[in-house]
Amino acid sequence: MVSKLNTIITGTGAALPSQTITNLDLEKMVDTSDEWIVSRTGIRERRKLEDGLSSVDLSEKASREALRRAALEPSDIDLIIVATVTPDHPTPSSSCLLQARLQAFRAAAMDISAGCTGFIYALAVAHQFICSGIYCHVLVVGVEVLTRITDWEDRNTCILFGDGAGAVVVQATGEERGILNFSLKADGRGADLLIVPAGGSAMPASFETVQNRMHSIKMNGNEIFKFAVRVVEETLSELMERGKIKADALDFLFLHQANLRIIEHIRKRLKLPPSKVPVSIDRFGNMSSATIPIAIHEEILAGHLKEGSLVAMVAFGAGLTWGGLLMKW
Repeated sequence: MVSKLNTIITGTGAALPSQTITNLDLEKMVDTSDEWIVSRTGIRERRKLEDGLSSVDLSEKASREALRRAALEPSDIDLIIVATVTPDHPTPSSSCLLQARLQAFRAAAMDISAGCTGFIYALAVAHQFICSGIYCHVLVVGVEVLTRITDWEDRNTCILFGDGAGAVVVQATGEERGILNFSLKADGRGADLLIVPAGGSAMPASFETVQNRMHSIKMNGNEIFKFAVRVVEETLSELMERGKIKADALDFLFLHQANLRIIEHIRKRLKLPPSKVPVSIDRFGNMSSATIPIAIHEEILAGHLKEGSLVAMVAFGAGLTWGGLLMKW
């Protein structure tokens, strides 16, 4: 009999739209340039979901791949958690729509809205259900279609965001591996720094809100940058102190892909080689809750992330929220 349960990731999947928007495309839309975008963000292109498709289409594709790699059927899943700020509808939840697509009718279903930290929050919630013994198999999805809430006339934000979905299957284990510790934080005093003002009950859709472009992302980039650098360093320190490890023991550090300058700043502070800190922002832009699970999936496909690897994940986003997780693969 297993005396203590832990949580391991047994399957991963990803889904990316086929349509690409390059910086040269954006030069034709707003007053910007490839050089300006790359120097400030590191982004060269991003993906945009095709018309007629939705976030649940991306979630389904990523989830089916994760289930296949975990050697599980949808009927094996006990719980589905979808992290997103771009659901198909205000209600019902995207997780319920995904459950129906997969025909995973044994599974409970919930959405989590924690901005770009959503995947970390969702993985931590799944971990708690598994450690308590309530569920054995949980499907966790991070999915965003941010191009649908992007103001393509705002040169400060339209250069940043892309669409995609990443999924993982987590399950119980009695082995000495899996999630070692995690940290979840929030500070609602910074809510206005990254916000979609209209579309909720506080500011319902109207002719004026549409005309004034209030249904798209508004962001104070300078303040978010300063916040991100601070909380990423604090979170990593907390994770490593709890785990009694030093930075050079990490095999991988998966950081939320919001800005290459943030990623490089943290990597150099920790004196980690580029191979340990995967970068995808140049190809995909900021995909919010989807960035980390997609990066993990890519490293698995490349054969780099293997059993026994020591992995840290840290993200930050709207809310304001931030968090991290340390695990032995």
